[in-house]
Amino acid sequence: MALACIMKELKDIKQDTPEYVNARPYYPDDMFRWQATILGPPGTPYQGGIFFLDINFPVDYPIKRANFKFTTKVFHPNVFPNGNICMEIHGNQRALTISKLLLSICSLLDDPNTDDPANPEAAHLYRFNRDKYNKIARQWTRKYAM
Repeated sequence: MALACIMKELKDIKQDTPEYVNARPYYPDDMFRWQATILGPPGTPYQGGIFFLDINFPVDYPIKRANFKFTTKVFHPNVFPNGNICMEIHGNQRALTISKLLLSICSLLDDPNTDDPANPEAAHLYRFNRDKYNKIARQWTRKYAM
């Protein structure tokens, strides 16, 4: 069942690739491990960056959701130093496709959740010193995502 669902995800994303995001399997013979890209949203300190992520599908997908992890370093309140993403998913998780989840991550770059941060330093700066936060995020984007 998992492989059929993953193949449907791949077909859907190939037919209708959303703006700013893309995803494909690393290897044609391993559908459970994908690489995704997110373009830094315009008007954010991430603009111009290309951010890479790993997507790992569990064997019981879609009952358990895929795991997303940045492989590009990113300074953000909701991204752990190891690249894991802290993101609340509301509603029916099964209804969220890979492209919708990637768009949610892209949106998170523009509008972080600082209430329960993965990176407390980034969250503090975002809340209390936005100029410094933007400067650091832009520096990291230039250094790691361009």
